[in-house]
Amino acid sequence: MKLNIIYPTALIGILILANVQSGQSREQTKTVGLLPQTENYFLPDSLDKTTGLVSAPGIRVVKENCVRCHSPKLITAKRASREGWLTTIRWMQQTQGLGDLGSAEPVILDYLAKHYAPNQSGRRPSLQITEWYKLETSLEKSVR
Repeated sequence: MKLNIIYPTALIGILILANVQSGQSREQTKTVGLLPQTENYFLPDSLDKTTGLVSAPGIRVVKENCVRCHSPKLITAKRASREGWLTTIRWMQQTQGLGDLGSAEPVILDYLAKHYAPNQSGRRPSLQITEWYKLETSLEKSVR
């Protein structure tokens, strides 16, 4: 009969202790050993989970002004210089009803020009093959 009382009491004690410790660990994670959760801190080469855009300064402004009207895939598929992005913005303002971006425009242009500039490398880098081998044609195989 004593065991019937001890086990539930021990279980309650473990649950209370676990709850207190998890409360402490949650509090500790807010202040100890974590990266600052500010708008100005970004992990290098990381992508925004919701848009797939590069997580970097200016992304919030791009999301508020660009992604609210069209897919971020339009941004990731197009690569342009700063002047090219400015031309695109002007075209959207003249033909698509985009309003004046005001102080957001230079932030958007800086972000797009830095992260979605034209690639200068071409399709892909050249293959670095150090050893070549001869391919046999079907004619050469049939002669054997």
